[in-house]
Amino acid sequence: MSSEQEKKNLAQEPKKKEIEKVNLREYSKVIFFYPLFVTSLVLFILQLMAGDPIAIYGFVWMIVFAVNLFVVAFNFSSKKFFILVLIIIIAVLLFIFLIVPNFQLDWIPMPKEFNIEMTTQFYLIVTGIIGFILLFIIISTRFDYWVIEQNEFYHKQGLFVEANRYPTQNLRIKKEIVDVFEFIALASGSITLHTSKGEDFHLSNIPNVNAKIKKLNKLLSEFEVEIQDMS
Repeated sequence: MSSEQEKKNLAQEPKKKEIEKVNLREYSKVIFFYPLFVTSLVLFILQLMAGDPIAIYGFVWMIVFAVNLFVVAFNFSSKKFFILVLIIIIAVLLFIFLIVPNFQLDWIPMPKEFNIEMTTQFYLIVTGIIGFILLFIIISTRFDYWVIEQNEFYHKQGLFVEANRYPTQNLRIKKEIVDVFEFIALASGSITLHTSKGEDFHLSNIPNVNAKIKKLNKLLSEFEVEIQDMS
Protein backbone atom coordinates (compact mmCIF):
# COMPACT_ATOMS: atom_id res chain seq x y z
CA MET A 1 0.00 0.00 0.00
CA SER A 2 2.77 2.37 0.87
CA SER A 3 4.60 1.76 -2.43
CA GLU A 4 1.40 2.27 -4.44
CA GLN A 5 0.73 5.48 -2.53
CA GLU A 6 4.24 6.73 -3.26
CA LYS A 7 3.76 6.02 -6.97
CA LYS A 8 0.52 7.99 -6.95
CA ASN A 9 2.18 10.90 -5.19
CA LEU A 10 5.03 10.90 -7.70
CA ALA A 11 2.56 10.83 -10.57
CA GLN A 12 0.64 13.77 -9.11
CA GLU A 13 3.75 15.91 -8.65
CA PRO A 14 4.11 18.57 -11.37
CA LYS A 15 7.00 17.93 -13.72
CA LYS A 16 9.70 20.55 -13.89
CA LYS A 17 9.46 22.64 -17.03
CA GLU A 18 12.35 21.85 -19.32
CA ILE A 19 14.13 24.72 -21.05
CA GLU A 20 13.71 24.31 -24.81
CA LYS A 21 15.42 27.55 -25.88
CA VAL A 22 16.89 30.78 -24.55
CA ASN A 23 16.37 34.16 -26.21
CA LEU A 24 19.13 36.76 -25.93
CA ARG A 25 18.02 40.33 -26.62
CA GLU A 26 20.62 43.07 -27.04
CA TYR A 27 19.44 46.52 -25.91
CA SER A 28 20.70 49.97 -26.81
CA LYS A 29 22.40 51.99 -24.06
CA VAL A 30 19.46 54.40 -24.16
CA ILE A 31 17.52 51.80 -22.16
CA PHE A 32 19.48 52.93 -19.12
CA PHE A 33 17.66 56.28 -19.25
CA TYR A 34 14.61 54.62 -17.70
CA PRO A 35 15.31 56.24 -14.26
CA LEU A 36 15.05 59.67 -15.91
CA PHE A 37 11.79 58.59 -17.55
CA VAL A 38 10.33 57.48 -14.21
CA THR A 39 11.55 60.67 -12.50
CA SER A 40 10.07 62.89 -15.22
CA LEU A 41 6.74 61.07 -15.01
CA VAL A 42 6.55 61.38 -11.20
CA LEU A 43 7.57 65.04 -11.26
CA PHE A 44 5.01 65.74 -13.97
CA ILE A 45 2.24 64.37 -11.75
CA LEU A 46 3.50 66.28 -8.70
CA GLN A 47 3.94 69.52 -10.65
CA LEU A 48 0.49 69.11 -12.19
CA MET A 49 -1.03 68.94 -8.71
CA ALA A 50 1.08 71.82 -7.39
CA GLY A 51 0.30 74.28 -10.18
CA ASP A 52 3.12 76.84 -9.91
CA PRO A 53 6.66 75.61 -10.71
CA ILE A 54 8.51 74.31 -7.65
CA ALA A 55 12.28 74.82 -7.63
CA ILE A 56 13.13 71.66 -5.69
CA TYR A 57 11.54 69.53 -8.43
CA GLY A 58 13.88 71.12 -10.95
CA PHE A 59 16.92 70.39 -8.77
CA VAL A 60 15.82 66.75 -8.40
CA TRP A 61 15.37 66.37 -12.16
CA MET A 62 18.77 67.89 -12.92
CA ILE A 63 20.52 65.63 -10.40
CA VAL A 64 18.90 62.49 -11.87
CA PHE A 65 19.69 63.71 -15.39
CA ALA A 66 23.36 64.33 -14.54
CA VAL A 67 23.79 60.95 -12.81
CA ASN A 68 21.98 59.11 -15.61
CA LEU A 69 24.09 60.79 -18.28
CA PHE A 70 27.25 59.97 -16.33
CA VAL A 71 26.31 56.29 -16.11
CA VAL A 72 25.57 56.00 -19.84
CA ALA A 73 28.62 57.98 -20.95
CA PHE A 74 31.28 55.86 -19.21
CA ASN A 75 31.97 52.19 -18.53
CA PHE A 76 33.04 51.39 -14.98
CA SER A 77 34.53 48.00 -14.34
CA SER A 78 34.67 46.61 -10.80
CA LYS A 79 38.13 48.07 -10.27
CA LYS A 80 37.17 51.51 -11.55
CA PHE A 81 33.96 51.41 -9.52
CA PHE A 82 35.74 50.86 -6.21
CA ILE A 83 38.32 53.53 -7.09
CA LEU A 84 35.50 55.96 -7.81
CA VAL A 85 33.77 55.14 -4.52
CA LEU A 86 37.07 55.64 -2.67
CA ILE A 87 37.62 59.03 -4.34
CA ILE A 88 34.08 60.13 -3.46
CA ILE A 89 34.53 59.11 0.19
CA ILE A 90 37.85 60.96 0.44
CA ALA A 91 36.36 64.06 -1.23
CA VAL A 92 33.37 64.06 1.14
CA LEU A 93 35.62 63.71 4.20
CA LEU A 94 37.89 66.53 3.02
CA PHE A 95 34.86 68.70 2.36
CA ILE A 96 33.38 68.02 5.82
CA PHE A 97 36.54 68.48 7.89
CA LEU A 98 38.53 71.06 5.92
CA ILE A 99 36.21 73.17 3.78
CA VAL A 100 32.93 73.33 5.72
CA PRO A 101 34.41 74.93 8.91
CA ASN A 102 35.99 77.76 6.86
CA PHE A 103 33.32 78.01 4.16
CA GLN A 104 31.93 81.48 3.45
CA LEU A 105 29.39 82.47 0.86
CA ASP A 106 30.19 86.21 0.76
CA TRP A 107 32.94 85.91 -1.86
CA ILE A 108 30.92 83.75 -4.28
CA PRO A 109 29.29 85.85 -7.07
CA MET A 110 25.97 84.02 -7.01
CA PRO A 111 22.46 85.52 -7.22
CA LYS A 112 20.40 85.46 -4.06
CA GLU A 113 17.75 83.26 -5.67
CA PHE A 114 19.31 80.43 -7.65
CA ASN A 115 16.32 78.30 -8.65
CA ILE A 116 15.71 75.73 -11.35
CA GLU A 117 12.01 76.00 -12.09
CA MET A 118 10.50 73.75 -14.74
CA THR A 119 6.91 73.77 -15.89
CA THR A 120 4.43 70.92 -16.16
CA GLN A 121 4.78 71.01 -19.95
CA PHE A 122 8.54 70.42 -19.67
CA TYR A 123 8.13 67.25 -17.60
CA LEU A 124 5.35 66.07 -19.93
CA ILE A 125 7.42 66.56 -23.09
CA VAL A 126 10.53 64.89 -21.61
CA THR A 127 8.42 61.94 -20.38
CA GLY A 128 6.83 61.56 -23.81
CA ILE A 129 10.13 61.71 -25.74
CA ILE A 130 12.01 59.27 -23.51
CA GLY A 131 8.99 56.99 -23.18
CA PHE A 132 8.54 56.81 -26.97
CA ILE A 133 12.23 55.97 -27.52
CA LEU A 134 12.22 53.29 -24.78
CA LEU A 135 9.06 51.74 -26.23
CA PHE A 136 10.60 51.70 -29.71
CA ILE A 137 13.74 49.99 -28.35
CA ILE A 138 11.70 47.33 -26.55
CA ILE A 139 9.58 46.65 -29.67
CA SER A 140 12.69 46.42 -31.89
CA THR A 141 14.17 43.70 -29.65
CA ARG A 142 11.07 41.58 -30.34
CA PHE A 143 12.20 41.30 -33.97
CA ASP A 144 15.98 41.26 -33.56
CA TYR A 145 17.39 38.70 -31.13
CA TRP A 146 19.42 35.51 -30.80
CA VAL A 147 17.83 32.13 -30.16
CA ILE A 148 19.84 29.32 -28.59
CA GLU A 149 18.36 25.84 -28.67
CA GLN A 150 19.79 22.50 -27.60
CA ASN A 151 21.28 21.59 -30.98
CA GLU A 152 21.63 24.97 -32.74
CA PHE A 153 21.54 28.73 -32.35
CA TYR A 154 20.69 31.50 -34.79
CA HIS A 155 20.13 35.24 -35.12
CA LYS A 156 16.51 36.09 -35.83
CA GLN A 157 15.90 39.40 -37.63
CA GLY A 158 12.48 40.55 -38.77
CA LEU A 159 9.55 38.30 -39.59
CA PHE A 160 10.58 36.67 -42.86
CA VAL A 161 14.38 36.96 -42.91
CA GLU A 162 16.17 33.61 -43.14
CA ALA A 163 18.61 33.26 -40.24
CA ASN A 164 22.05 31.67 -40.39
CA ARG A 165 22.13 28.65 -38.12
CA TYR A 166 25.10 27.38 -36.14
CA PRO A 167 25.50 24.12 -34.19
CA THR A 168 25.78 24.35 -30.41
CA GLN A 169 28.36 21.58 -30.38
CA ASN A 170 31.65 22.97 -29.00
CA LEU A 171 29.94 26.31 -28.40
CA ARG A 172 31.71 28.38 -25.77
CA ILE A 173 29.90 31.19 -23.94
CA LYS A 174 31.64 34.02 -22.14
CA LYS A 175 29.87 36.38 -19.74
CA GLU A 176 31.31 39.75 -18.77
CA ILE A 177 30.10 42.54 -16.49
CA VAL A 178 31.29 45.57 -18.43
CA ASP A 179 29.79 48.32 -16.28
CA VAL A 180 28.95 48.04 -12.57
CA PHE A 181 26.34 50.81 -12.74
CA GLU A 182 24.58 49.14 -15.68
CA PHE A 183 24.61 45.85 -13.78
CA ILE A 184 23.02 47.61 -10.78
CA ALA A 185 20.39 49.23 -13.02
CA LEU A 186 19.25 46.18 -15.03
CA ALA A 187 21.59 43.34 -13.97
CA SER A 188 23.05 43.92 -17.43
CA GLY A 189 26.17 42.42 -18.93
CA SER A 190 27.63 41.15 -22.19
CA ILE A 191 27.66 37.65 -23.65
CA THR A 192 30.07 36.42 -26.32
CA LEU A 193 29.31 33.29 -28.35
CA HIS A 194 32.42 31.46 -29.61
CA THR A 195 31.55 28.95 -32.32
CA SER A 196 33.51 25.88 -33.36
CA LYS A 197 34.21 27.56 -36.73
CA GLY A 198 36.09 30.40 -35.09
CA GLU A 199 33.28 32.96 -35.48
CA ASP A 200 32.54 35.15 -32.47
CA PHE A 201 29.29 36.99 -31.79
CA HIS A 202 29.39 39.67 -29.11
CA LEU A 203 26.10 40.73 -27.53
CA SER A 204 26.24 43.75 -25.24
CA ASN A 205 23.68 45.08 -22.74
CA ILE A 206 21.81 41.85 -22.02
CA PRO A 207 19.45 42.44 -19.05
CA ASN A 208 19.38 39.77 -16.31
CA VAL A 209 22.59 38.36 -17.72
CA ASN A 210 23.19 36.00 -14.76
CA ALA A 211 19.73 34.47 -15.15
CA LYS A 212 20.35 34.02 -18.90
CA ILE A 213 23.68 32.31 -18.25
CA LYS A 214 22.04 30.00 -15.71
CA LYS A 215 19.41 28.97 -18.26
CA LEU A 216 22.06 28.48 -20.94
CA ASN A 217 24.14 26.28 -18.67
CA LYS A 218 21.11 24.13 -17.93
CA LEU A 219 20.10 23.97 -21.60
CA LEU A 220 23.55 23.02 -22.88
CA SER A 221 24.25 20.63 -20.02
CA GLU A 222 21.06 18.75 -20.88
CA PHE A 223 22.29 18.54 -24.46
CA GLU A 224 25.62 17.12 -23.30
CA VAL A 225 23.86 14.54 -21.13
CA GLU A 226 21.80 13.41 -24.13
CA ILE A 227 24.96 12.98 -26.22
CA GLN A 228 26.58 10.90 -23.48
CA ASP A 229 23.47 8.73 -23.18
CA MET A 230 23.37 8.15 -26.93
CA SER A 231 27.02 7.12 -27.00
